[in-house]
Amino acid sequence: MRPYQLDAVHVLQQAVKAGSDRFLFEMATGTGKTLTSAAVIKLFLRTGNARRVLFLVDRLELEDQAKKAFAELLSADYRTVIYKENRDDWRHAEIVVTTVQSLLFNNKYQRQFSPTDFDLVISDEAHRSIGGNARAVFDYFVGYKLGLTATPRDYLKHFDRNKPTTRDPRETERRLLLDTYRTFGCEDGQPTFRYSLLDGVKDGFLINPTVVDARTDVTTQLLSEEGFVATFDEGVGGELQESFGQREFEKRFFSDATNQLFCKTFLENALRDPISREIGKSIIFAVSQKHAAKLTQILNEMADRMFPGKYQSDFAVQVTSQIADAQQFTINFTNNKLLGSANFRSAYKTSKARVCVTVGMMTTGYDCPDLLNLGLFRPIFSPTDFIQIKGRGTRKHNFLEELFDDEIKAGVTQPDKTSYKMFDFFANCEYFEKEFKYDQALKLPKPPSKGGEGPEPPPPPGATYQHLGQDVIDSIGVAEVGPQGMKIDRMFFQKFEDTVRHDQAIATAIEAGQWDRVIDYVNREVFDKPTEHYTLDKLRKAAAVDRKLGLREILEKIFGLIPGFKSKDELLEEEFAKFLADTKPAEAESIPAIKDYFKAYVANDRVRSIIESQHFQDLATNPYFDNRAFKAVPKKYRSLIPAYVRDYVSLNQFTQ
Repeated sequence: MRPYQLDAVHVLQQAVKAGSDRFLFEMATGTGKTLTSAAVIKLFLRTGNARRVLFLVDRLELEDQAKKAFAELLSADYRTVIYKENRDDWRHAEIVVTTVQSLLFNNKYQRQFSPTDFDLVISDEAHRSIGGNARAVFDYFVGYKLGLTATPRDYLKHFDRNKPTTRDPRETERRLLLDTYRTFGCEDGQPTFRYSLLDGVKDGFLINPTVVDARTDVTTQLLSEEGFVATFDEGVGGELQESFGQREFEKRFFSDATNQLFCKTFLENALRDPISREIGKSIIFAVSQKHAAKLTQILNEMADRMFPGKYQSDFAVQVTSQIADAQQFTINFTNNKLLGSANFRSAYKTSKARVCVTVGMMTTGYDCPDLLNLGLFRPIFSPTDFIQIKGRGTRKHNFLEELFDDEIKAGVTQPDKTSYKMFDFFANCEYFEKEFKYDQALKLPKPPSKGGEGPEPPPPPGATYQHLGQDVIDSIGVAEVGPQGMKIDRMFFQKFEDTVRHDQAIATAIEAGQWDRVIDYVNREVFDKPTEHYTLDKLRKAAAVDRKLGLREILEKIFGLIPGFKSKDELLEEEFAKFLADTKPAEAESIPAIKDYFKAYVANDRVRSIIESQHFQDLATNPYFDNRAFKAVPKKYRSLIPAYVRDYVSLNQFTQ
């Protein structure tokens, strides 16, 4: 096991020792939740704390995936069965895997099981398994409960129980029931164990995406404040103008020209398989089943022109609920046999179908490490959905695993997956980076109607607008996501705020101005604990400031002693103002040149090295501060500023 997976097991042991019987593991997609679960299962069974374990999933393909994983890891000691395949002898197995829906059907969980049949219940994708009727299954069984999720839902965050946000008196009760943290015994909003995407990237286990931000003329207008303005003929000699916005695209806007452009841009820029050089395996997320069908048709037509004779309408496959065997399609795609395999090289077993076009079926829990491209062909407004979709591509992979020809292997220079592309046609990444309000309380989902939850009613006749005109690419940009991750990955800082605010020892010491005591306490009692793995370096990255923050400054901001973090330039301006107050230069006309020199010397290591070594000729090639700028500085200040900085300015805070 990897070190962080062992940490998760050890933290759970500590929680049991402290009297807990509910636990939540928040682990990024691709970090091995199933493997960690297998370790927990073995621990409970081996120590006699459980006789039998129930592993709950919410989709059929995840059922098969979990059963295979447990059989591979634990079969020497324990038997694993899928309930629906072993209805008569499941009691002879130590591990039972099933979907929540299977147990819910006709209240099967009550009719065929006793509450004490399972001593440990593990809920995969826990944020989904406690919603609606599914929660009844989870709560029915007594004993230990472990939730696994990459995206827990915090319905109590910023929610004042004394001031409900609706008139429904049941709002507080529903929030308590749906809140992932509270359900799994983490009332303080902190999971039992957390390992984030940023942790995985930093430790070399996961990869960040390369974002292809492509906007067409139509989608650019849809994303604008005014929206896309369409003109309708009223039929009586008049015209009516209507504006369509980003959110309306999902239900009311449909453009053949835009879909053609999406598919063309995707195919021209998609990452290729490093062995066969065909389009890398990809998932495209569409607006609706109708949209998915149209995209599938367009992609197959284009693939036939790009690769003559290689595909017969089997390049792209629609994988949605209305398609027969869609669940099996997802399994076959992972196993590299969807509609055949080895289409380009007989010794290379990769799926013939290269693109799965879906709406929601492959959003969560789907494991396919050799994915190279994700297409966001729709706007996304849920951070949970965005994180889950992004997580489909974060796993690493060695493509030589499916190549069975040593001669060809010798010629492959880059067999490892080091990145994946995420095609974003609706500025989803920008939305979650700049516009989404992370500090708002989550809205409750609408309660099901009396007849149960059914499909959303279709829009009224004539309400769907189809743009029949042309569309062109308005802009396209490619940007790699660095180790600092996206903002949606950096909400780590807010959780640290909550942790220290609720620590009375920290609050008391800060109020008394005992900073040495505070810094020592945080380093000793808060940082690098298995439950959170807080570090100063992670907090600096999460704060996203262009300089190095100190722990005291971070705590001052959290406890309201300073209004915010100053940027590097704001801090430089402050330090220069102090310098002016101390030295009172008489040469007023030279102050701009003196300021440039002061800032360059403080903030740039290379400039400082040149000045200190007196290799002034090197300034000629320095882009940050050159010879001309240096000659504009009065001679007196060329030596005065370095001496002043050495005595009065802490350089550490200006580094990144």
